[in-house]
Amino acid sequence: MSKPQIIKPQIGFQEQFMSSRADIAIGGGAAGGGKSWVLTYEATRHRANSFYSGVLFRRTYPQVMAPGGLWEKARELYPLMGAHSRDADWMFPGGAWLAFRHMQHEKNVYDWQGSELAYIGFDELTQFSEGMFWYMLSRNRSSSGIKPVMRGTCNPDPDSFVATLIEWWIDQDEKMPDGSPNPRYGFPIPERAGRLRYFTRDNDALVWGNTMQEVIDKAPHMFQGDLANVKPKSLTFIPGDIFGNKIFLAKNPDYLGNLMALPEEDKVRLLRGNWKVRADGLALYDPAAVGSIYTNYAPSDGSRYITGDIARFGHDWTVLLVWQGWEVVGCLIMKVNDSPEAVKAIEFLRSKFNVMAHHVLIDQNGVGGEVLSLRRDYQGFLNNATALEDPATRVKENYKNLKTQCYYRSAARVNRGAIKITLNDDNVWIYESSTDAAGGYVHSIHRSCRTKMGNKLVDIRDVIKTQLRAIRKEAVDSEGKQQINSKEAQKILLGGWSPDFADNIMMREYFELTGPRRRFGGFDNS
Repeated sequence: MSKPQIIKPQIGFQEQFMSSRADIAIGGGAAGGGKSWVLTYEATRHRANSFYSGVLFRRTYPQVMAPGGLWEKARELYPLMGAHSRDADWMFPGGAWLAFRHMQHEKNVYDWQGSELAYIGFDELTQFSEGMFWYMLSRNRSSSGIKPVMRGTCNPDPDSFVATLIEWWIDQDEKMPDGSPNPRYGFPIPERAGRLRYFTRDNDALVWGNTMQEVIDKAPHMFQGDLANVKPKSLTFIPGDIFGNKIFLAKNPDYLGNLMALPEEDKVRLLRGNWKVRADGLALYDPAAVGSIYTNYAPSDGSRYITGDIARFGHDWTVLLVWQGWEVVGCLIMKVNDSPEAVKAIEFLRSKFNVMAHHVLIDQNGVGGEVLSLRRDYQGFLNNATALEDPATRVKENYKNLKTQCYYRSAARVNRGAIKITLNDDNVWIYESSTDAAGGYVHSIHRSCRTKMGNKLVDIRDVIKTQLRAIRKEAVDSEGKQQINSKEAQKILLGGWSPDFADNIMMREYFELTGPRRRFGGFDNS
């Protein structure tokens, strides 16, 4: 007779993660710590309750089913508990149900509208958008008598919303009191690991406290009337690393060697769990150069251009940039528009900055094509067009497409300090709509560098820097052509937003590739 198999978390990270009383617990911070296992196992805690249900997410379906991922962990564990699978679901003998799903697009959150989920788990939480995470908190409820919880695991990503959410648990001081570098900068603070903090949201800002009462005292107006007895939510961060995963190390003794062989920035993040180091070896735009883009001295030959990324109603914006040589001297953002309105906006900028019509370049993929049908004297930019010849060497460059070519050339220009952006409250126009007293829409235009992106107030200049950082190098394709990360991958890094400003900056290179054309031994600059 075979001995019964004991399933339990390992001492350390896994045990601490499973014993947390927090409404929301985020765990991990380094590779190989047993994060996916504990996320999958904790989901079964209430499997004997017939009304219990939960869901575990990865960003894409292939990630759910990938070797070593959530589904494989469930296949190892759940049959031992008497569960059986059907499609991407697991049913337990007591009637409990667990689903394994992806959430690739922002709209996928509405697939869960009306759901009651006592357990919600996000594997690699940093790959999800902030909006996805907070929306699913509204689905974290149950009539089973079980306290609903949300759990997330991840590796460090300093540009993710998670890094901001858990910053209290991470050492934020770059310097020691004596001014010397802080060797613990970006690492979890050991004495804060697993400690609960409490929060509520007031006008889209999180209000934090070390106790529930501290949160209530900071925002007393939030806890009045029918809400007087509401309790603030609790959140914690529990760091873990590969050294606490003894079982994994016993089975994979060479994996530590893999992590040790990584480039230094990846090693510090994935082996040691640092939340401040960025994997900038993959960054197309040098971070330091991006930080200097507003103080550079860019050359100008007097030429003027407009680049435009056109969007329809919805999440993305129409963004128009005005260029004087290699300096951005104006910007117009349209949050609500149609093609005729976009033409009006372009003509407004043309008149104000004296830009010739054939020096207007519009992304003709999607809605931009409608603008070009209205104004055939504008030029169109086709992302997937074949890469062009280098105008100096007359040699065709080896890039995946025109967009990739322009991004690489743009990054090279930014990295050598040859692009300047001059934007302020006088030369940024924002066109948006609001609701009047009768419930109708009122369009307005105002000048400001600050605006709402979703529910967050942002500075356009900060958005531009963030978007440039989201453009990453990819390995060459099967034909040896250079590539960048996909639009979907960029949007994941940007919380679901498209890199509209970065695309505009990239498109400026098109005039360099096509403007001065050789003709009769000379140059035609028309």
